[in-house]
Amino acid sequence: MANAHDVQIRAVSWYALPVSTRVPLKFGHDTLTEVVCARVRLTVARADGQRGEGWGETPLSVQWVWPSSLSYAVRLRALQDFCDLLTEAYAQFPAQGHAMEIGHDFLEAVLPRLLAAFNESLPPGVRIPKLAALVCASAFDLALHDAYGVANEVPTYLTYERPWMNHDLSAYLTPAADAPAASFRGKYPADFFRQPVETNLLAWHLVGGLDFLTVAEAGAARLTDGHPTSLDEWVERDGLKALKVKLRGNDAAWDFDRLQAVAAVGLPRGVELFTADFNCTVTDPAYVNAVLDRVKAALPELWSRLSYVEQPFPYELEAHRIDVHSVSDRCPLFLDESAHDWRLVRLGRELGWTGVALKTCKTQTGALLSLCWARAHGMQLMVQDLTNPMLAQLTHLLLAAHTPTIAGVETNGMQFYPAASAPEAMVHPDAYRRRHGRVGCASLRGPGFGYRLAEIDRPLPLLRAVAPG
Repeated sequence: MANAHDVQIRAVSWYALPVSTRVPLKFGHDTLTEVVCARVRLTVARADGQRGEGWGETPLSVQWVWPSSLSYAVRLRALQDFCDLLTEAYAQFPAQGHAMEIGHDFLEAVLPRLLAAFNESLPPGVRIPKLAALVCASAFDLALHDAYGVANEVPTYLTYERPWMNHDLSAYLTPAADAPAASFRGKYPADFFRQPVETNLLAWHLVGGLDFLTVAEAGAARLTDGHPTSLDEWVERDGLKALKVKLRGNDAAWDFDRLQAVAAVGLPRGVELFTADFNCTVTDPAYVNAVLDRVKAALPELWSRLSYVEQPFPYELEAHRIDVHSVSDRCPLFLDESAHDWRLVRLGRELGWTGVALKTCKTQTGALLSLCWARAHGMQLMVQDLTNPMLAQLTHLLLAAHTPTIAGVETNGMQFYPAASAPEAMVHPDAYRRRHGRVGCASLRGPGFGYRLAEIDRPLPLLRAVAPG
C-alpha cells in the first residue's frame, strides 16, 4: 500500500562555495589551505502534490578524500565535474519512498555505475576513489533527507521509524555471522539513537601537524584576526576538555614527541581526553603498538586519558586486510576513512577494529546505517568532523546529537575558517563557537534539518549545475 508520506525527486541543483583557511591543515602527506563546499538544493514532491525544498552541504576536501600525487587543481576539477553528473543523475532517479529508501537505492544501484563510467572518461592515472565519490554524493543525499522532512512538515530525525519508513532495517543490514542475535527485523534507525537527544555536546579540538602549541612557538606568525593561533590560547579561550592529535604515522619519535608536547599544554589547563589520529599512513600494527607502549610507560597521565586511536592504516580496507587485534587490545581502535558503509564496518570488526567514526560527508543514509550496524554489534561510536563550515556544520552536529558517541563530537571549522560561517552563526551561534568546552545545536528547529534558512543572510554564487526531474 502506498505511503502518503512518500516523495519523489523533482529538481536538483548545486552551488560551489569557495573557502580559504586562516591557517593550514595537514592531512597525511597533503596540506589543505582552501576548499570548495558543494551546496545542493533538491526538491521533492509527494503524490498529493505537496513539495519540499531541501538543502545539503559538504566540503569537497580533496586532500582527505583523494590522497594523490596529482595536483590539487586536477583533483578538484574532477570532483566538481562529478557533482555536475550527480545533479542530473539524482534529478532523473525515479524511486519513490522515504529519503532513506531513495538514498539507499541510489547509492547501491546508481553511484557505483556512475563512478565507473566517469572514471573511464578521465585521463589515464586520474581515477576518483570511492570515498571521494561518496563525499560528492553526500551533499545530494543530505538535501534529500532535508527535503523529505520539509515536504512532510516534520523534523527529519523524527521520521526514521514507522509509519514514515516503508521498510525496517533488515531490508538494508545483515548481522555478522558470529552475532545472529543482532537482528534488524522490526528495528528502525530511531531504535539506535541516543535517548534523550543531546544538543549540548562536548567539543573535540583538532591539533593539526602544523599547529603552533604555544604563543611563544607562534612568535611573529601569531595571527591578529581575533581568534587564537596556538593550542594554549584555544584551550584557554574555549575551555576545551578534549584534543584530537594528528600524527605522521611514519616517524615514531616525532609522533611520541608530539603527543608529549600536546599533553604538556593540555593537561595543566584542564584537558581530560585525548585521541591519536595517524591518518592512514601506517602499514604495520607494530608501529602503532610501539608508540602506544611508549606512551603507556613514559606518560601515564596521558595514557589514562587516551580515549581511542583513529584510522592508522590505509583506508582501502578490502585491499589492506590488516589484522589489528594487537592494537585494539591496547586501546580502542576506530575506523574513519575506511568506514564507507556498513559492510566495511563488518569487515573492520572481523579484523579487530572496535569503533566507528561516523561522518555526514559519507552520506546521511550511510552514516545512519553504519550507526545501526555498529551499535547492534557492540561497537563504539564517534562523530568526526571534515572541518565543516556553514550548513555542513549543522547536519554534522545533528548527527552527533542523535548518536550515542563515547564523548561528544569533533568540531574544528571554527579553527580553520571561522569567518566562512558568519551568516549562519548569526542564527545558530552555539554551533560555530565553542564555549566551556562545548558546542550546541538547540537552535535548529522546524521541518527537515531545521536550518531556518529564511533567517540566514547567505548570498549564493551562480549555480554550478541544475537539472529538472
